[in-house]
Amino acid sequence: MEKQQLPNSTLILVFGIISIVTCCCYGVIGLPLGIIALVLANKATALYATDPELYTGFQNVKTGKILAIIGIILNAIFLMTVIWMYVSIGADGIQEMQEEWLKGLNEGAVE
Repeated sequence: MEKQQLPNSTLILVFGIISIVTCCCYGVIGLPLGIIALVLANKATALYATDPELYTGFQNVKTGKILAIIGIILNAIFLMTVIWMYVSIGADGIQEMQEEWLKGLNEGAVE
């Protein structure tokens, strides 16, 4: 019998990569993609475990699962940092920090 590709194996890999790349988007994009990739990877792993000779693409699933876990961790850390900043210094404090940072950039560009 001909081997077939595991369902969603490429999608799992892509979602894992995107979850890492978008970790600096306040966790809003990368966290859901990482969770979806992890759920799909668990389903694909269970399907592969039933009959490994029938499917190919398990390496994509394993890699995507690892990337999804890394992406979830990075997104969660970034999201907790943003929440902590809003709780500790507030939106006005963050805006002041950004204005000071931009002034520093403009002064560096003038010199």
